Amino acid sequence: MAPLVRVGSSIRCCSYRITLFFKQNQKGFTLKPATKKIITHVFEQLDYPALGKVYCDEGGNTFWQARKGPCQTLGMRIANQLTHRLRREGRSLYVGAGIAELPMLIAETTELHRSITAHNLRKDEVAILNKSCADLPFTIQSSNSLRAQGRFDHIWILSVLNDPECYPETSALSYGRATAVNFDTDTFKKERRTLRRLVNSCLSKLTIPGLVTTSVEEIPWITAWCLEKGIPFHIENKTYPTAIVGDPLCFIHLGNSSYT
Repeated sequence: MAPLVRVGSSIRCCSYRITLFFKQNQKGFTLKPATKKIITHVFEQLDYPALGKVYCDEGGNTFWQARKGPCQTLGMRIANQLTHRLRREGRSLYVGAGIAELPMLIAETTELHRSITAHNLRKDEVAILNKSCADLPFTIQSSNSLRAQGRFDHIWILSVLNDPECYPETSALSYGRATAVNFDTDTFKKERRTLRRLVNSCLSKLTIPGLVTTSVEEIPWITAWCLEKGIPFHIENKTYPTAIVGDPLCFIHLGNSSYT
């Protein structure tokens, strides 16, 4: 789930990373044309002024002018990578599914006919996204992912465990903003307990072998759980930039010595 942002240096920094990615990755997509058409149509239908109020404390229109194209294009690139790693007719759990996750949700359901359980605590964003995706075979739920039922062979948990809105001290530590002067250790301990419960709740629903999609900054939470449970894992070396927060995305294979 992406944090609230201010227009300015955060966009310039993220834009540099996105530009660098495009220069280094000029190969075309392999998603089916029909899938790309659906993704494009959904992004055209989104209410960006309303999303601006959800994502930004100021400058929402400017923010989405800069992010709309990269969010769609980078999302399709990540969706292409993801579908190559998932089996048909499996199940995915999305923890914090927002606008950036739409290409993945669409690709999974249309190309692989997979079942999706997607959660997002922002009710306003959920209403906007579900309205634009009304004809698609998934619905994002405005509830906590702790309520997810059943087993999944893929869990998407990206920019959630370091969300500055929900976990300010953990976020400061994750991004190197914490200092000995202002770091609140008591608050961090509470956040860490909450995050450990969330990680355990989600990963306990993952079939082994299984796949976790997360950010580089959140890797320690996933690997710590694996080490505690005695589950082998492999972190792919290649990472992929994301369009909103800018956290590099990676794939982690759990319990399988054979990986992509």
